[in-house]
Amino acid sequence: MSLPPLAERLRPSTLDSYIGQRHLVGPGGVIARMIETGNVGSFILWGPPGVGKTTLAQIIAASVEAPFFTLSAVTSGVKEVREVLDSCRKLSAGLFAKARPILFIDEIHRFNKSQQDSLLGAVERGTVTLIGATTENPSFEVIRPLLSRCQVYTLKPLDAADLETLLQRAISTDKVLSARTIEIKERKALFRYAGGDARKLLNILDLLEQSTPESETIVIDDATVASRLQENPAAYDRDGEMHYDIISAFIKSVRGSDPDGAVYWLARMVEGGEDPLFIARRLIISASEDIGMANPNALLLANAAFDAVHKIGWPEARITLAQCAVYLATSPKSNTSYMALNQAQEAVRRTGDLPVPLHLRNAPTKLMKGLGYGQGYKYAHDYEGNWVEQQYLPDGIATERFYIPGDNPAERRIAAVMASRANPAPASEPTSESSSDHTSESSPEIDK
Repeated sequence: MSLPPLAERLRPSTLDSYIGQRHLVGPGGVIARMIETGNVGSFILWGPPGVGKTTLAQIIAASVEAPFFTLSAVTSGVKEVREVLDSCRKLSAGLFAKARPILFIDEIHRFNKSQQDSLLGAVERGTVTLIGATTENPSFEVIRPLLSRCQVYTLKPLDAADLETLLQRAISTDKVLSARTIEIKERKALFRYAGGDARKLLNILDLLEQSTPESETIVIDDATVASRLQENPAAYDRDGEMHYDIISAFIKSVRGSDPDGAVYWLARMVEGGEDPLFIARRLIISASEDIGMANPNALLLANAAFDAVHKIGWPEARITLAQCAVYLATSPKSNTSYMALNQAQEAVRRTGDLPVPLHLRNAPTKLMKGLGYGQGYKYAHDYEGNWVEQQYLPDGIATERFYIPGDNPAERRIAAVMASRANPAPASEPTSESSSDHTSESSPEIDK
């Protein structure tokens, strides 16, 4: 007779036997209070796989004696949802109903908009209590009307103490493991491979038990665990929440000038099979956004890294990405050009389409010259130092400043030049022998 997997055999049925999530189920926790009062509202459980979302929903339903219905977003369509909701409606209207039916939807983020829309009426009328489970950020994956009718509770990966409790419970209470001789020498690899996932830890124990003859002792140590599992697939979803969390940590490590953090998060993405061009693109953005004028060469190197990654691909591209990440992380930082653009865009939105000053307009035709286009324009290269005082902003914002140099060696030099130009000496005559009109009629494509 084949037995269910260990994870199923050990699934807790009461809150007292539930491991982890003390912030929700411990004394004073919101879910513990729900069960105590019997008042269960609709909510969404958000957390990584194997932290007890399904189990918790089942415990809640059993504790308040509510009919429990389950749907999987992977296999259920609108028709199945409506059929279940109809059954819930009939039970809610019954004379002997103790509590509202609970509808548990696993992987609710996989429901499309129409499927999620079909839940709204029943949730709003209170004919069903919805408990959704998702591994993805509900803010992005659940429609706003449904999200506004549900609380969101975050479940955390199990920590080492939780995993230890689960390990001891498994070897002492499970009828299969308790009948075996088990020697625990090391836990580091076991907990590392589990990665805060209770189901994964129990599956590993299941594997160790099944791969060890009954006549032998089940030895749990780092070498045995590693040899039986062969590899540790990185927990990484290129389309999910972790994808965005890790790239965020990566870029913030670069911005914070921490090369160790940068290469660690890069390694996480490499091990997870992230698209190398995605990483390279983000490094190009960081080179402009976070380093900018403090080291303009950073953009050149980041762009060169992108080209190199495009040419060579995995696995060698990881070396190029590491070099670029360390270079950017250790480079001086400035976001002044980025902030200057933000300020300029704000001015555009505030002031609208201000006209270009006449002296800055190109005048390729006699008509344009007659209207004053280009009149009074000073060609900077005709003056000493290739600079002359001149208005370049539209009337109305002519005195506004957007670019403020940062406090780094490169921009301190820029600031000194700008300061010297703030109160310039009277403009000298053009240095060139010919003070030519740089608004040519015959060459409209030339616009200096």
